[in-house]
Amino acid sequence: MRKLTTICILVFLLFGFNLVNGQEHAEPETLKIGAKAPDFRLKGVDDKVYTLDSFNKADILVIIFSAPHCPTAQAYEERIIALQNDYEEKGVQVVKIMPNYPMAVCLEELGYSDLGDTFEEMKIRADHLKYNFPFLYDGDDQAVAIAYGPVTTPHVFVFDKARILRYQGRIDDREKPGTATQHDTRNAIEALIAGREVPVKETRVFGCSIKWKWKTEYRQRLDREWAGKEVALQDINLDGVRELMKNASGKLLVLNLWATWCGPCIAEFSDLVETFRMYQGRDFAMVTINIDRMANRERVHAMLKSRQVAITGNYIFGDEQRYELIEAIDPEWKGNLPHTVIVEPGGKIVHRFSGGLRVLDFRRKIVEHPMIGRYY
Repeated sequence: MRKLTTICILVFLLFGFNLVNGQEHAEPETLKIGAKAPDFRLKGVDDKVYTLDSFNKADILVIIFSAPHCPTAQAYEERIIALQNDYEEKGVQVVKIMPNYPMAVCLEELGYSDLGDTFEEMKIRADHLKYNFPFLYDGDDQAVAIAYGPVTTPHVFVFDKARILRYQGRIDDREKPGTATQHDTRNAIEALIAGREVPVKETRVFGCSIKWKWKTEYRQRLDREWAGKEVALQDINLDGVRELMKNASGKLLVLNLWATWCGPCIAEFSDLVETFRMYQGRDFAMVTINIDRMANRERVHAMLKSRQVAITGNYIFGDEQRYELIEAIDPEWKGNLPHTVIVEPGGKIVHRFSGGLRVLDFRRKIVEHPMIGRYY
């Protein structure tokens, strides 16, 4: 899967013409310096509809194409918020547009995020970080992205009062917060505020490629590959459980306890599998332990296969020593199912979820752990 994921990402990074299902697809041309801002009509995360005229009071309009899932875009979120804070009183308006077709984003590309690029997930990200600017959705027909031609997320377009493009490119020259030496977007804004020529009008950009609708084939291909994966089931005893909980893997470990007769256990398998697919390329592992009797082994295996639980490992405990199992897994566990723990190398449980996952909180706990992280 790592090899396939790498191929997927490399293909996504190609520019120019791309071949999918025997057809060539051209990336749209990026708007030229001196061009007029194309009009748009897009819905924001506040459920209001915005057009170019919605911002006619602004002397400078900064349009940034960005997406919740992208690690580079996430690295710049606080800096984009700061742009609006720092320049709002000087007539500057920041607008962020999400250009990606959500179903063209592979699960395997979400390894640095807790969210994908749907409209509802945009709302969650905007609320979580308290965005102070409109965040607009262009993911269905991508007409605005086609008109502006962003290459990556993020990609900045700065327009003057007449809505003529004066700068397009990067925010600054370093992804890691606090390390930038060239502040290109700020320099462009400062020049326009002062009535000067923008010193650097264009720069290269770096980040995640735009997920055009025709790229859904890549995700469909990975989904088919995943559906064909072998799902193994191994036996485990108390000693094996204790060894597992020591977590000598060197990875952040998620361990899930479940049973075939537990409805919430079965219901959350899809969330667990998607979570594993998201983070499998990171320092991350996931195992399940089933506590049915050993006589149900075939049923357990069939259940795992039907839910495509092709994760790091699946085990069946198959023993009546349930209370000893609780002690071996997590002394704070009350015994209710499902029960999921996040375990650091060395065996320290850092988070636990009893009675069912709160999937957004679960993924947030994973991606915000120092072993994982939201950007490079």
